[in-house]
Amino acid sequence: MTAPVFVVDDLTAAAPGGTITLDGPEGRHAVSVRRLHAGEEIVLTDGAGRGAYGTVAAVEGKDRLDVAVTDVRTEPAPRPRITVVQALPKGDRGELAVETMTETGVDAVVPWAAARCITQWKGERGLKALAKWRATAREAGKQSRRLRFPEVADAATTKQVAQLLAAADFAAVLHEEGAEPLATAELPATGEIVLVVGPEGGVSPDELAAFAEAGAKPYRLGRSVLRTSTAGTAATALLLGRTGRWS
Repeated sequence: MTAPVFVVDDLTAAAPGGTITLDGPEGRHAVSVRRLHAGEEIVLTDGAGRGAYGTVAAVEGKDRLDVAVTDVRTEPAPRPRITVVQALPKGDRGELAVETMTETGVDAVVPWAAARCITQWKGERGLKALAKWRATAREAGKQSRRLRFPEVADAATTKQVAQLLAAADFAAVLHEEGAEPLATAELPATGEIVLVVGPEGGVSPDELAAFAEAGAKPYRLGRSVLRTSTAGTAATALLLGRTGRWS
């Protein structure tokens, strides 16, 4: 079994032979929840691609331990970068989408207030929902042993999504009536792939027109119609396989 991953704010000074102290909420989780002991393997990451590998040197109290660093690695930014624009689902399905896309390997998630979204992020409620998505990405990144966690952007309007699509090297909208399957689309070897996942009610004609003007074509995943909370994960897995990132 691979070593558990915990997050620290700064690893710039980490070096083999050195020691890093893990405390606060992450230290408490390591000591009191995971019950790590001296000699066990552990990985510390800043979530931005840098990781310190080592073993627990000492446990101090209920929320603090020292890690003896044996190796430091830097994970390069993946190519091509995959961003999923995720329409806001109902209830906790948004967090489910972020969790599974993170575990699969997405690089960025952009929440989108689509016209047909039942859920709307406004005021304090919107800030809390965004914080939950970001916390979910962080925890899922740790669970899946990632060194580079996906960015969860601020909620975007349709106009902002169109601008994102226009700047992409490959832009697509998942749509059940797409003439071409995503499995056969010509993908770039580098650059940015941006994929739009609509709400349960579908992408509106006006939104499709705006995205088409920005250069995004509609594609289908397969014969079955997936929910908005699962479509992004399935599409991410397909793209990771096709671009060689899973090879």
